[in-house]
Amino acid sequence: MKTLKIPPVLKKMNSIIQDAGFEAYLVGGAVRDMIRGKAASDWDLATNAQPEQVISIFHKVIPTGIAHGTVTVLFMGHSIEVTTYRTEADYSDGRHPDSVNYAGTIEEDLSRRDFTMNAIAASLDDGSLVDPFGGQKDIKEKCIRTVGNPHDRFSEDGLRPIRAIRFATQLGFTIAQETLDAIPASLEKTAGISVERFRDEFIKIIKSPEPSVGLKLLEETGILKIFIPELLSCKGVKQADCRGFHQFDVLTHLYYACDGAPAHKELVRLAALLHDIGKPQAKRTGSLPDGQPILTFYNHEKYSEAMSLNLMTRLKFSKAEIGTVCHLVKHHMFHYESNWSNAAVRRFLLRVTPEALEDLFDLRMADVYGMTRTPPLLKDGPWSSNLLELKDRIEELTSQQQILGLKDLAVNGKDLMAEGIPAGRQLGAILNQLLEAVLDDPSQNTKEQLLTIAKNISSKYL
Repeated sequence: MKTLKIPPVLKKMNSIIQDAGFEAYLVGGAVRDMIRGKAASDWDLATNAQPEQVISIFHKVIPTGIAHGTVTVLFMGHSIEVTTYRTEADYSDGRHPDSVNYAGTIEEDLSRRDFTMNAIAASLDDGSLVDPFGGQKDIKEKCIRTVGNPHDRFSEDGLRPIRAIRFATQLGFTIAQETLDAIPASLEKTAGISVERFRDEFIKIIKSPEPSVGLKLLEETGILKIFIPELLSCKGVKQADCRGFHQFDVLTHLYYACDGAPAHKELVRLAALLHDIGKPQAKRTGSLPDGQPILTFYNHEKYSEAMSLNLMTRLKFSKAEIGTVCHLVKHHMFHYESNWSNAAVRRFLLRVTPEALEDLFDLRMADVYGMTRTPPLLKDGPWSSNLLELKDRIEELTSQQQILGLKDLAVNGKDLMAEGIPAGRQLGAILNQLLEAVLDDPSQNTKEQLLTIAKNISSKYL
């Protein structure tokens, strides 16, 4: 019989619980991950001690979810959730049980859990496993299956279908057909969950090794239509024409672009998923000089930015997250060529915030990956070589401390007002014209020269 190696801190905790006359088991994701041979440091315990008894046993306890039988024990530098064995009744709100009844055994407690792989307990005494629903077998077969009837499990908590998809994407598992088939029938319950709960699971899907797997499952089960219907407008929107840039429709391209972005940059991945979401609105039919028909999507980045703002606001992302993603989406259509002048590079840097450059380059490579699902190697190919060249030029200009914005001008608004130029819109317009002059010729960035230019410009307003 398989056993797990119980960490010393949990053995010490167990001895305290046993000395008080109770028992405890390690449960949940930690057990699942340890069975898979993965390290686990986020520990949840189940015990026959009630919350008040746990509080009396340990010195530092936070009543995090005491109404549902859960407290957090601070022990030897760890925060460990401890929940009393329980069974649960109806879930009228689709999330929390209407009542909580404490159970007498670990087996009863496991019977209320969502998936068989999460319904395994490990004894803190010897690491032996309690597995009444065949979770070990499902883990070995990489299969996600509900505990008992999937319709019952999904009707209890509308988030569970999304969690099934998230686990499949994160772990590289498949969802058992009976479990998968039950998801569409539970959509009414799923639609009732908070957008925050969906968003948190959605981000975990985005951060998975291959997010397109989960995104396609969200689409096929009808969940995507509930929470991000804008993406579905991209389904079947053709992009391929004689120029050969794209192989996929817009939606599939977005899925694969998301795959192609760095896994540790969740906001870049989100920008990759949304960067072309406005293409259905911008799509037009055009032609090349020789008459060959082509598809055009002029200004689609503006539509995409606006749609990204709306849907991220609806999903209650933070203002900072929304700002980062929308900025990347807005500027993803830059087309660098070697014949760009230094002034053109400086103007590009004015449009794109310095902290966004690396993310924008990552987004561009993800966009290219999503066109054909072929990795654009950083040292080969025209796309990557162009980006590397642009990076080199930016580094060169930055090292030379060349003018990059209004703050770098040799004069400011107070200097202009001292010369008799009144404050207001005219003053701002003159400063912007001075900036344009210096972007073209940095040698003009002296106080004397700029004041002369400013006076000449000001005279035209008289």
